[in-house]
Amino acid sequence: MFSDPTHWSFEAKKISGDKYNIIIHLAIDTPWHVYSQHPGGDGSLLIPAFKFSKNSHLKLVGKLKEEGKIVDENIEEVGGLVHYLGNKVTYTQEAIIDNNTKLKGTYFYQTCRSKNPALCLNPKTVPFTLEVKDAGGKADTTAQVTKEDSNINTAVALTGTDTNNKANITPTADKKAIGADEKPKAGSKSLWWLFLASLAGGILAVLTPCVYSMIPITVSFFTKRSKTRAEGIRHAIQYSLSIVIIFTVLGILISAFFGANALNTLSTNWIANLFFFLVFVVFGISFLGAFEITLPSSWTNKTDSKAGMSSFGGIFFMALTLVIVSFSCTGPIVGPLLVLAGKGGIAGPALGMFGFSVGLALPFALFAVFPGMLNKMASSGGWLNQVKVVLGFIELMLALKFLSNADLAQGWRLLDREIFIAIWVVLAILLGFYLMGKFKMSHDDAAPKNIYGQEYVSIFKLFLAIICFSFAVYLVPGMWGAPLNAVSAFVPPLGTQDFILNTKGNESSSSSNASKVAPGDMPIEPLRYVNELKIYEPPVVKNMGLVTYYDYKEALAASKKLKKPIMLDFTGINCVNCRKMESQVWSKPEVTKRLKEDFIVASLYCDMNRIELPKEEQYFSKDLNSQVTTLGNRNSDLQASKFGSNAQPYYFYIDDDGVKLADEGYSYDPDVDKFVKHLDKVLAKYKETHH
Repeated sequence: MFSDPTHWSFEAKKISGDKYNIIIHLAIDTPWHVYSQHPGGDGSLLIPAFKFSKNSHLKLVGKLKEEGKIVDENIEEVGGLVHYLGNKVTYTQEAIIDNNTKLKGTYFYQTCRSKNPALCLNPKTVPFTLEVKDAGGKADTTAQVTKEDSNINTAVALTGTDTNNKANITPTADKKAIGADEKPKAGSKSLWWLFLASLAGGILAVLTPCVYSMIPITVSFFTKRSKTRAEGIRHAIQYSLSIVIIFTVLGILISAFFGANALNTLSTNWIANLFFFLVFVVFGISFLGAFEITLPSSWTNKTDSKAGMSSFGGIFFMALTLVIVSFSCTGPIVGPLLVLAGKGGIAGPALGMFGFSVGLALPFALFAVFPGMLNKMASSGGWLNQVKVVLGFIELMLALKFLSNADLAQGWRLLDREIFIAIWVVLAILLGFYLMGKFKMSHDDAAPKNIYGQEYVSIFKLFLAIICFSFAVYLVPGMWGAPLNAVSAFVPPLGTQDFILNTKGNESSSSSNASKVAPGDMPIEPLRYVNELKIYEPPVVKNMGLVTYYDYKEALAASKKLKKPIMLDFTGINCVNCRKMESQVWSKPEVTKRLKEDFIVASLYCDMNRIELPKEEQYFSKDLNSQVTTLGNRNSDLQASKFGSNAQPYYFYIDDDGVKLADEGYSYDPDVDKFVKHLDKVLAKYKETHH
């Protein structure tokens, strides 16, 4: 337990007349810090926030400003480069106060340790009251006087209440950072990956008919209408830069309007997932040739009328015309990109759109600089439509993932594992046959013929077809319960499958546990929530006979009877990293053996909010600052209050009395050897204290 390391003081400093600066001073004990108002990362970091109650005499002007020494650290697990402030911080909010009044509100904050960013105190929300007595007249130059009250510094006219002086340690996420005194890395693996993925998406968009067919026309227009070759190159480069500017500004606007983690939050919401599913299906069917999706023609006409060669503005509107005209081809690529970019924090959408636009604009600049390449450029034709059809099949396959997310969250059982895999198998086979030329879509040209008049398949398409057929063959065993580790994070969990070829593991496991229970004792097999949650069991549970509990108290009872330590698995239904840990780590023989023989495993789903608790089990959680009404709420509260954590996956180890066997838990890290050593260390600790 740690004391709150923050010391706050508030003052309302008159500037002139009714203009004030509301100044919030924060002093933080070393080595703690708070995150900047622009924290970077993936949007999961909590920043100080100040909320003023409604007051007719108060009008806030502009945005909150912060002053202090910002420290940068690279924490790859939370999105890369993050920014925080320590020691002293000053927040300033301009305001109009037209009469003497009492300003009331709350301030919210969380502090973390600079030397170990994985340790953070529980977030706090503290009320304040600030009395203004000098409204009107000249500016007040009197010094601020403060007094200490319950570990919160407050001005003479400010009262803050914070009855809880202590806080549990909270690992806000799986964070491994360099030391505060180390030089931060220049970039982030995840952000670099986002940029490269976006760049690849832009290059892929070039191969669509809407864009590819515009390259020779546009480049020729610049080179032929310009007085000199240098002028033509300059215009083409300006055109390419305009494309980059348009898409990057779009990304910045998305960040500004939706915030750092709104898209990431949407990606886990069942309604949003259902919406994304419908969008992907519509785009996929469109790519297959059923219909064309276009923006209103009036938009194109207005931008095209402003396009010309007389100025950069005219060239910019030419680029804007391309963006609008090509929407039907770029939209299906930009859509998934924005969902992916939402996981890159506030910089994600901007960086994603920048990378996409660079890939899209690059050919226009290259062909302008090297016009001879235009002669070698493949002519537009049926192959472009084939690119669209291939993308259409991929869009339909991706759409199923969003439907699966919504299905799992709501428990509809519309898309169980074998149905999901069956559809993927069919789509992969159809795509393979399409690439082999065995069937055609409505807009396809006649297949090319060799010198003997026979239709043939290019080597490139042949290898693509081999990949598709191989993928389908790989998926087929999953219909009978194969774990499919390579795609386990994307397909529904094995628990949703109705038929599994090998179920001996479960039977042997259950009987082995039962044999250890004395006659007359209460059974130790999982009972609570099994019917509702067994569909989410990972393949290692189904295939290897690993027994898991879904209720904390049941796990304690089983631990007491079997004399084994408990591994609490705080997990989520749509948690991709949880599925990766289960498929890449749990399934390894050396790990499975230890979990089956030496541990009681309790999988506690923190997002299972469909199961409502009985009224007598509901309560108010100080750590969540909300009423606990569902099983997911209760598991989240247990993780936050007892273990000071709010990230999944996270594994904590306790004995049958709930006493921790390791000071720290184990978060997402698919290093099998490291996980095995951690389990052995916990088991040794348990044997040392219980034998």
